[in-house]
Parts: sequence; C-alpha cells; structure tokens
Amino acid sequence: MAENLAVSPGLAERFEPDGKHQTPTVDYGIVLDGEIWMELDDANETRLSQFDTFVQNGTRHAWRNKSDRPATIAVVLVGARTPDTTDYDDGL
Repeated sequence: MAENLAVSPGLAERFEPDGKHQTPTVDYGIVLDGEIWMELDDANETRLSQFDTFVQNGTRHAWRNKSDRPATIAVVLVGARTPDTTDYDDGL
C-alpha cells in the first residue's frame, strides 16, 4: 500500500480492503497481455483477454488476475463528474 500511495496519491486512497474502488473518472482501457477479470458491484465478473477494451464511468469495481501469469493493462482516466458528484442547475 505504501508504494501505491507514493506513485498514485489521490487514487490509492480510494482502494477498499477487498480491492474495489471508484473514481470520478471515465476510464478507457485495453488489455495488452494476459487476462484479467473485472468485478463489478453486483458481483458480475467479466473476463478480459489480450486486446479486449473497456470503458467505465465512475463504476465501483475491482480487477482480479485469476491466472498464474502476469496481466498488463493500459488505462487512461479522464476526470469527470458522475451523477452523485455533479451539482445540477435547474435553469438548464
């Protein structure tokens, strides 16, 4: 955890003990190598393998590597306001 805090301040603190986390971002990702499982709040799990892509918008989730080999994913997080963090203007 100390290493994560050092390299990802503001992000690492969002991780819960079970590995789940949620950020106010739109996340674009691609699996570069191996396979990884995306676990969502509703216990839905999706297996992603090499060259699979994903987009998330403020989703609470966790990543699980259930294989015996490393997995590499590239993810770009773009700051966004999610419905629970946006102040709506009734005049719009």
